[in-house]
Amino acid sequence: MPIYTVLVPLFGETKVVDSLLRALMALDYPPEKLDIKILLEACDLPMLSHFDGLQLPEHFEVLVVPAGKPQTKPRALNYGLLFARGTYLVIYDAEDIPEPQQLKMAAEQFGSAGTDVACLQAQLTFFNNNENWLTRQFTTEYAILFDAILPVLSSAKLPILLGGTSNHFRITDLIEIGGWDPFNVTEDADIGLRLFRKGKRAVWLRSSTYEEAVTDYKCWIKQRSRWLKGFLQTWFVHMRHPVRLFHELGTAGFWIMQCMTIGVFLTALLHPVFMFIALTQVVTSTVDQSTYFSTLSTISVLSLFVFAGGYACSILLAAFSTQRRFGKLDWFNLATLPIYWLCAWPAALLALYDFTAKPHHWRKTEHGKTVLATTA
Repeated sequence: MPIYTVLVPLFGETKVVDSLLRALMALDYPPEKLDIKILLEACDLPMLSHFDGLQLPEHFEVLVVPAGKPQTKPRALNYGLLFARGTYLVIYDAEDIPEPQQLKMAAEQFGSAGTDVACLQAQLTFFNNNENWLTRQFTTEYAILFDAILPVLSSAKLPILLGGTSNHFRITDLIEIGGWDPFNVTEDADIGLRLFRKGKRAVWLRSSTYEEAVTDYKCWIKQRSRWLKGFLQTWFVHMRHPVRLFHELGTAGFWIMQCMTIGVFLTALLHPVFMFIALTQVVTSTVDQSTYFSTLSTISVLSLFVFAGGYACSILLAAFSTQRRFGKLDWFNLATLPIYWLCAWPAALLALYDFTAKPHHWRKTEHGKTVLATTA
């Protein structure tokens, strides 16, 4: 078995660190082949104190990231990469509970894959999916991405914007592209594109990592605004030379990148605006005539059909994904998906503000707030 490095960047995570350590110790991989690096920030005194009193197995090592700017997760990962001893490397977040067999499955898949495969992305889902309406909607969103969209992109050999955790890499490929961008707050999305532009690709790993879904709207807004700001950052960085980007990604890859970066951001930002315009036109049009649609412009009629068709396709995709993940459907959850989509508008506005005022600020997601026990 190859040596496997596990990087675990932590900051202010005392509530969930014990659960994390249990999950790491449960990994079904030869301990002598494990290289687990716990990455702590020099200013995080509570976490430093917590680990100072722990007796960890020999394959664990605590590294303190020197103080510096920007204080971000990708900067900590780059520091950990300097000390990595493995052939392969995976990232886990503080609240993660990976399936115990995940490293073995990844090592086996890497061993049979071509050298163009630089990364395996495991499926992400939540252990507290049934806590409230928000966590159920969040789980549906993840099911769409990791159980439907990601497998299709993988099989079509198209670029994948990686999830923030459970990315398995060949370390040589990471070093070749210079590691992570410490200034990007969605370093996962950026590195997926950079690998693809170098002729490498990420593929789907059929193994799940269970995370904690944020349980309140305020925390969800902070997390979502960071993601949307990161998509905007990633788009501007890679679009500095659009012609070169087009040649490196190919036609399909180029448009996939547009949809999943600037497209996601603009959808969150403009969706409520266009919905308001559409509903206003419908309500103010003449309804007492048999020729109702004649009072609407052609563009308005086409927009309404696109509006209805987009909603229908999205809800059908959600139904397929949740059925595939859980083997059942939650009809109320599916019916209220449009409300969840509208909830992203304040996050898009906050992301736009952060992008212009403080582009490298990291809005930290607080973990350990769930009232449910883990089910993984």
